Amino acid sequence: MSHAPNHHPPATTIDPANPQVLRLAGRWTLRFANEVGDALRDLPDGIACIDARDVERLDTLGVLQLLRYADRRSLAFDRFHFRDEHKALIAAIEDVHDQRPKRKRDTGFKAALGRLGFAVVDNAREIVALVAFLGETLVKLLRLFKEPRRFRLTATFHHMEQVGLDAAPLVALLSFMVGAVIAFLGAMVLKDFGATIFVVELVSAAFLREFGVLLTAILLAGRTASAFTAQIGMMVNREEVDAIRVLGLDPVDLLVIPRVLALLAMLPLLTFIAMMAGLLGGMAVGAFTLDIPVPAYLARMQEMMEFRHFMVGMVKAPVFAMVIALIGCLEGLQVEGTAQSLGERTTSSVVQAISMVIVIDAMAALWFMEMDV
Repeated sequence: MSHAPNHHPPATTIDPANPQVLRLAGRWTLRFANEVGDALRDLPDGIACIDARDVERLDTLGVLQLLRYADRRSLAFDRFHFRDEHKALIAAIEDVHDQRPKRKRDTGFKAALGRLGFAVVDNAREIVALVAFLGETLVKLLRLFKEPRRFRLTATFHHMEQVGLDAAPLVALLSFMVGAVIAFLGAMVLKDFGATIFVVELVSAAFLREFGVLLTAILLAGRTASAFTAQIGMMVNREEVDAIRVLGLDPVDLLVIPRVLALLAMLPLLTFIAMMAGLLGGMAVGAFTLDIPVPAYLARMQEMMEFRHFMVGMVKAPVFAMVIALIGCLEGLQVEGTAQSLGERTTSSVVQAISMVIVIDAMAALWFMEMDV
């Protein structure tokens, strides 16, 4: 007749020679989960070392309970002594056991100053990476003249359709509405001086020099930069970019240059559409609200506006296109293979692209003003 094995429940004893040493014995396993919790809960304070070499059997539950006990008592885990056959299990669980809640955000001045410093360093690194990526892209764009077989015509036209044709109705609608708003605001101020006719110059100069290209760039920064980051980021997550490199192909040639060329081609065209739509919005307000007939509006605009205002706006379009495309592609290539990283990089690309567009536009406006252009 066989007898059931004698299972010993977990037990704890204080070493008589050293009250700071706790000795563990028995089986610290899932079967004795309640006993393990009771044994650790009733331990006195002042324990500095735990000797578990007399433990007969140890499983994941026992290790986790001991780790959590060490965390509660601020006891370093190197103060535990285990059998050699238990150390592999303990090492594996110790790496992943820490489920303590995150520390509360420090709202003090030093912490805020530290976060500001880290943000400045991160932004500086992003700028350096963007400049380096610009250099790499320009070198490989110039290489196309030497090796035209690298040019991806189909991909370029595909992105031109997505970037340009699909965005044209939205650009035109928003520009028309903004042009109308500017005309309303200008008329509200100028009518007190009997100078409502100057709304023509206000709308024309605003859209030809600034608002046409700026609205278009901001719209594409939100629409296109995020799309570029999401598309390339998903390819990074699915390891398609690694597969491209394994095949001996260059991801910049396949993924970046077609998008850059598409945006360089389409953003000036969309800027022109935005300018015309904004002028039409101002003209509509002038004709229907300010009693400025369309022929008089056009004659005034032709008389007062100069071609240089149009060129000031158009010359900024390729610069904005390059910035938006590079930021969108670079952030996509920097995705780290997780959904969280993809979302963070997509958000970062939109914020960076819009910020850079506004900063560059402000600097260009100051430069043109100083040069009297």
